[in-house]
Amino acid sequence: MDQYNFPQVTQLAIPFFVAAILIELWLVRTGRAKGSFETRDTLTSLMMGTGNVVAGLLLGVVSYWALLWLWQFRFFNLGLSIWVFVTAFLLDDLRYYVYHRIAHRVRWVWAEHVNHHSSQHYNLSTALRQSWTGLFTFTFILQAPLVLAGFHPAVIAFVFGFNLVWQFWIHTETIGKMWGWFEFIFNTPSHHRVHHATNPRYLDANYAGTLIIWDRMFGTFVEELEEDRPRYGIVKNIGTFNPLKVAFHEWIGMFKDALAPGLTLGQRLNYLIQPPGWSHDGSRDTSETLKAAYVRRNPSQAGKPGLPEARAEPAE
Repeated sequence: MDQYNFPQVTQLAIPFFVAAILIELWLVRTGRAKGSFETRDTLTSLMMGTGNVVAGLLLGVVSYWALLWLWQFRFFNLGLSIWVFVTAFLLDDLRYYVYHRIAHRVRWVWAEHVNHHSSQHYNLSTALRQSWTGLFTFTFILQAPLVLAGFHPAVIAFVFGFNLVWQFWIHTETIGKMWGWFEFIFNTPSHHRVHHATNPRYLDANYAGTLIIWDRMFGTFVEELEEDRPRYGIVKNIGTFNPLKVAFHEWIGMFKDALAPGLTLGQRLNYLIQPPGWSHDGSRDTSETLKAAYVRRNPSQAGKPGLPEARAEPAE
């Protein structure tokens, strides 16, 4: 079985991550740039990042070896040309868009992804607030079509490292909007601030990794508006800096809902696969109900990007 050893891009970038966080912190604390830091919040993000690295070392090999086992059933072997790496990067970036969209629309996957959104601050340290439980969502199977098409798992892992490095620097308020052509093609701090915001118009938008063109193509792009500045966190903030609670709170809440007494089998399953906020009795808010409520309060916003059209009121 083919074995390749490519550089660990994200590990090589760690000194850059540390230096960039320190520079941003200095710029913000001295009033030279926009942004906010809270010491406990930053420490939590750093601990979550450390835990993610440990989880990757202990568990990441499982997904890699599963894909490596699948490699024997490939239809092609595309080799290692420069165009293979470029194509793999583009296709894996699309794969990331699909994964990211699922992560916000299926509670089982949201349970591992929510910790990345749990900070109410938006700075470079937030980029390091990563999951410890990604393996358990089994979303690595989304890479299976690439493997079967002839992209070696090591190639996929290598190009995804560049995707992750790109996603680091866009977690900042220090950089405003950039050049028009750049904002049109690439995921930028402005676009990703939208993704992390809890404002109704910004919910479930801008899932891109590197290329924002996927959101533009599939109708999930929403532009950051000066008159509606992003508010960060999750719809119901957890109010803790305990990394264990950050990592596992949604898993606990999800299973608590699914195992509650008096539910049908279908209701229990729906607590696992429906979007965050779904409830069997409709007593909780989803992103759709929050958007609809916002439009009712602000009818002039109906139909604008990220918001639904106004619904006609029933006749008396």
